[in-house]
Amino acid sequence: MTHEERAETHRARLSPYVAPHLARREAGIKHPVHDFLFVYYNFRPAQLLAWSPGAEILPESKRVLVSTLLRLLRATAGRTGNFGCFGLHEWAMVYRSDENRHPQPLRLGGTATDEVVETHRIACSHFDAYRFFTADARELNTLRPGSGDRAEFEQPACLHGGMDLYGKVATRLAGLIPSDLIADAFELAWDIRILDMRAAPYDMTGVRLDPTGEEWTPVRIETPEGKQEYARQQRAFAERGAPVRERLIEECERLLATAP
Repeated sequence: MTHEERAETHRARLSPYVAPHLARREAGIKHPVHDFLFVYYNFRPAQLLAWSPGAEILPESKRVLVSTLLRLLRATAGRTGNFGCFGLHEWAMVYRSDENRHPQPLRLGGTATDEVVETHRIACSHFDAYRFFTADARELNTLRPGSGDRAEFEQPACLHGGMDLYGKVATRLAGLIPSDLIADAFELAWDIRILDMRAAPYDMTGVRLDPTGEEWTPVRIETPEGKQEYARQQRAFAERGAPVRERLIEECERLLATAP
């Protein structure tokens, strides 16, 4: 395909995700699930829709960034995944709090939500989730991830780590790696975010999911059946994310090999 054809194919692939977001933004409507990838990560919709074949040579100014990302990717890929966290990071963010991070009410109410946190082992390895824990919940976490030691904590089963393959790795390499790889990471992150919020403590009855229009349903991780469902999907995402992570590793290695 020509450059123009590949660019059009790329745009057509991602427009079903981007167009509804832009329409909602124009109308001043927020979506509790899908806005996250466009708002939390510093990558505009126009950048996502743009296509690039990547760079043949790594600019010297990007060497430290690529080296840092490669170290994180390798460390994560080499670690055993934790499939027993059950998405409790979202519950820990509202533990013993009078305020929610989302406008939706808590599905079980405040007291029962707190009981779920107190009766489970909290083992969040992802700093960008852990830093939003309430003060009381931080003391319950068995790990202490920090902003400067991600490579010592990140593990391949973490949902937020999977989303970060898009938002904190692929997007930071935009222009250096093929946009097809960014699109792969985005679609992975999109589907992970849905599970992330389905397992969260919020009641989002009536929320519709793009681009299918399917209505949101909870994964009730407070039950044995919900835990099994969460772990099953978590394993599937870890398996799906592994080749994306490996391709990012290969691209980082390729770029570093071409650096002047």
